[in-house]
Amino acid sequence: MTLPGLTTPAAENVPPRPAAGTRMARVIMGFGLLGAFLPLVWADFVGLWGAGPALWLLPVALLLAGAAALECAAILASRGLGPRVTVLVAGCVAVPLAAALGSPAFRAATGGGAPLNPAGWAAAAVVAAMIGALLVEIVRYGQGDGAIQRLAGTALGLLMIALPMGFVVSLRLTGTPDYEGGWHRPGLAPLVGMIAAVKFGDVLAYLVGSTVGRHRMAPTLSPGKTWEGAVGSLGGALIASWIVFVALRGLLAPADSGSAEPFGGWIVHGVVVGTAGMLGDLAESLLKREAGFKDSGRALGALGGALDLVDSLLFAAPAAWLLWVLSFPS
Repeated sequence: MTLPGLTTPAAENVPPRPAAGTRMARVIMGFGLLGAFLPLVWADFVGLWGAGPALWLLPVALLLAGAAALECAAILASRGLGPRVTVLVAGCVAVPLAAALGSPAFRAATGGGAPLNPAGWAAAAVVAAMIGALLVEIVRYGQGDGAIQRLAGTALGLLMIALPMGFVVSLRLTGTPDYEGGWHRPGLAPLVGMIAAVKFGDVLAYLVGSTVGRHRMAPTLSPGKTWEGAVGSLGGALIASWIVFVALRGLLAPADSGSAEPFGGWIVHGVVVGTAGMLGDLAESLLKREAGFKDSGRALGALGGALDLVDSLLFAAPAAWLLWVLSFPS
């Protein structure tokens, strides 16, 4: 028996359990977002109203990038690194947009989907955004007014949000080589495989961790995360990767029947992308913990903010993109 106000060492080590109402609210919000997202995926897949690849999904990426940038700016401002909000938001929207505009698959109905094109444009847009931030500070300079801190916050936001969102867009526009010097039209497998692995992993991590989790993974940084939840997350990522790259391979393959499989197949994809997703979640936890934030925002109710929604994608997208690039002949 434990006296009121006292806890045993064993009890202190047990991660906090979310309330049943909170758990149900997260489930409802999650299914609501899924219900809104799947029709857009279908519209993008079939090219509804003659739209090319990514035309239906690109606005979602831009909206999430801008909203995540707003939340990131608030977190950084609490630690004295607040960037100029308009500069950071503009940069975080411009980078994934540049990734789309730099892809032949986005610009032309018969364009191929070479993966280096959108990624290169995204990287160039990051540099341009940083140059823009420097120019703003030069024009508006006042000695000792925190220009260096603002630029540091801007650089962190661009590298953490803008560039990874460029890789998210790049995954939708990545085709497969036709071995004759050209590229097949992109299918949905790269993007859907990454999102499915990460989000199914998130769901299983939450369900497993909140029910049977006992051993904290990062007690100081994120008390609610457990090693049991991490195992559930990897299991979910593997299951989702198998579904996308084996069970649904024919459905999600590139539009002109090019082969579609990341380097190492579904097992490597599940492990690498699932692990990257967990690291992205922990990276955002680091920022929130340091700033004293519980969630990045409240726009999504029980799920938090836009940055809470995309945090695991920010590390997973570059990892998935690399697996696809490695699967192509040099």
